[in-house]
Amino acid sequence: MPGSAPIPVVCAVLERSDGRVLLARRPAHKHLALQWEFAGGKVEPGEAPAAALLREIREELGCAIVVGRALPRFTHRYGDVVIEMFPFVCRLAENSPEPRAHEHVALAWVAPAELPGYDLAAADRPVVAAYRAQ
Repeated sequence: MPGSAPIPVVCAVLERSDGRVLLARRPAHKHLALQWEFAGGKVEPGEAPAAALLREIREELGCAIVVGRALPRFTHRYGDVVIEMFPFVCRLAENSPEPRAHEHVALAWVAPAELPGYDLAAADRPVVAAYRAQ
């Protein structure tokens, strides 16, 4: 739909104390099959991006996070669909269980320097660039 508003989407650059960040691999039967991404999802109407991220991470990874600083937001076009990405740097909340792949086929803790070697979803590449530039 030309002219329609971008779909708001959030993602978490989830940092571990050793400096690694979490990537999640998409299922084979979904859009962007088997590509890696930062976990997150769509913002519901009336929902703040940070609240959406807390909800999405709980649903997708079964863990609790602390939302930290925001990285620059941007728009990305996937064919006819335009998303507005709201990326955040996060960490696991105290006493949270470790992330588990509820909706993904794999999870990987990756050193930031290794991120360009992963087959990332196109909308996650600018997130990597912003994160590595900080």
